[in-house]
Amino acid sequence: MEGTVKFFNQKKGFGFVHGDDEKDYFVHFTALPQGVFLRDNDRVSFDPVEGDRGLKAENVQLLQKGSDRESTEDEQPEDKEAEEESDEEPEDESEEEEEPESE
Repeated sequence: MEGTVKFFNQKKGFGFVHGDDEKDYFVHFTALPQGVFLRDNDRVSFDPVEGDRGLKAENVQLLQKGSDRESTEDEQPEDKEAEEESDEEPEDESEEEEEPESE
Protein backbone atom coordinates (compact mmCIF):
# COMPACT_ATOMS: atom_id res chain seq x y z
CA MET A 1 0.00 0.00 0.00
CA GLU A 2 1.09 3.59 -0.49
CA GLY A 3 0.47 6.74 1.49
CA THR A 4 1.74 10.13 2.60
CA VAL A 5 3.51 10.93 5.87
CA LYS A 6 1.10 13.00 7.91
CA PHE A 7 3.79 13.85 10.43
CA PHE A 8 6.91 12.24 11.81
CA ASN A 9 8.73 13.30 14.99
CA GLN A 10 12.38 12.42 14.43
CA LYS A 11 13.32 13.05 18.08
CA LYS A 12 10.70 10.61 19.36
CA GLY A 13 11.02 8.25 16.38
CA PHE A 14 7.37 7.88 15.42
CA GLY A 15 4.56 9.44 13.44
CA PHE A 16 1.61 8.65 11.20
CA VAL A 17 1.11 7.82 7.55
CA HIS A 18 -2.17 8.62 5.79
CA GLY A 19 -2.79 5.64 3.53
CA ASP A 20 -4.37 5.77 0.11
CA ASP A 21 -7.28 3.91 1.73
CA GLU A 22 -7.96 7.11 3.75
CA LYS A 23 -6.88 5.45 7.04
CA ASP A 24 -4.06 6.60 9.32
CA TYR A 25 -1.26 4.20 10.25
CA PHE A 26 1.16 4.54 13.15
CA VAL A 27 4.78 4.30 12.01
CA HIS A 28 7.78 3.67 14.29
CA PHE A 29 11.38 4.22 13.24
CA THR A 30 11.99 0.48 13.57
CA ALA A 31 9.72 -0.02 10.51
CA LEU A 32 12.15 2.01 8.37
CA PRO A 33 15.33 0.81 6.67
CA GLN A 34 18.50 1.86 8.46
CA GLY A 35 19.52 5.40 7.54
CA VAL A 36 16.08 6.41 6.23
CA PHE A 37 14.30 9.28 7.95
CA LEU A 38 10.75 10.42 7.25
CA ARG A 39 9.50 13.97 6.99
CA ASP A 40 6.03 15.45 6.57
CA ASN A 41 4.50 14.91 3.11
CA ASP A 42 6.97 12.17 2.09
CA ARG A 43 5.39 9.55 -0.18
CA VAL A 44 5.92 5.99 1.12
CA SER A 45 4.94 2.39 0.51
CA PHE A 46 4.26 0.10 3.44
CA ASP A 47 2.63 -3.08 4.67
CA PRO A 48 -0.56 -2.32 6.63
CA VAL A 49 -0.75 -4.33 9.86
CA GLU A 50 -3.35 -4.52 12.62
CA GLY A 51 -1.36 -4.03 15.82
CA ASP A 52 -2.30 -4.27 19.50
CA ARG A 53 -3.23 -0.58 19.58
CA GLY A 54 -4.53 -0.13 16.04
CA LEU A 55 -3.26 0.15 12.49
CA LYS A 56 0.51 0.21 11.92
CA ALA A 57 2.77 0.66 8.93
CA GLU A 58 5.53 -1.97 8.62
CA ASN A 59 8.32 -2.38 6.05
CA VAL A 60 8.11 1.30 5.14
CA GLN A 61 9.96 2.41 1.99
CA LEU A 62 10.50 6.02 0.97
CA LEU A 63 9.16 6.58 -2.56
CA GLN A 64 9.47 10.35 -2.92
CA LYS A 65 10.53 13.14 -0.59
CA GLY A 66 7.81 15.59 0.35
CA SER A 67 9.97 18.54 -0.69
CA ASP A 68 10.30 17.05 -4.19
CA ARG A 69 6.55 16.50 -4.41
CA GLU A 70 5.75 20.05 -3.29
CA SER A 71 8.05 21.68 -5.82
CA THR A 72 6.66 19.71 -8.76
CA GLU A 73 2.98 19.73 -7.80
CA ASP A 74 2.39 22.98 -5.95
CA GLU A 75 4.71 25.66 -7.30
CA GLN A 76 3.87 25.49 -10.99
CA PRO A 77 0.08 25.90 -10.79
CA GLU A 78 0.33 28.66 -8.16
CA ASP A 79 2.92 30.58 -10.17
CA LYS A 80 0.77 30.43 -13.31
CA GLU A 81 -2.35 31.52 -11.43
CA ALA A 82 -0.48 34.33 -9.68
CA GLU A 83 0.88 35.61 -13.01
CA GLU A 84 -2.57 35.51 -14.63
CA GLU A 85 -4.20 37.25 -11.67
CA SER A 86 -1.57 39.96 -11.40
CA ASP A 87 -1.74 40.70 -15.14
CA GLU A 88 -5.50 40.64 -15.57
CA GLU A 89 -7.04 42.02 -12.38
CA PRO A 90 -5.57 45.53 -12.36
CA GLU A 91 -6.54 46.06 -16.01
CA ASP A 92 -10.08 44.77 -15.46
CA GLU A 93 -10.61 46.86 -12.33
CA SER A 94 -9.33 50.06 -13.93
CA GLU A 95 -11.54 49.56 -17.00
CA GLU A 96 -14.60 48.93 -14.85
CA GLU A 97 -13.94 52.03 -12.77
CA GLU A 98 -13.41 54.29 -15.78
CA GLU A 99 -16.53 53.27 -17.70
CA PRO A 100 -19.15 54.35 -15.12
CA GLU A 101 -17.36 57.67 -14.49
CA SER A 102 -17.22 58.59 -18.20
CA GLU A 103 -20.97 58.04 -18.65
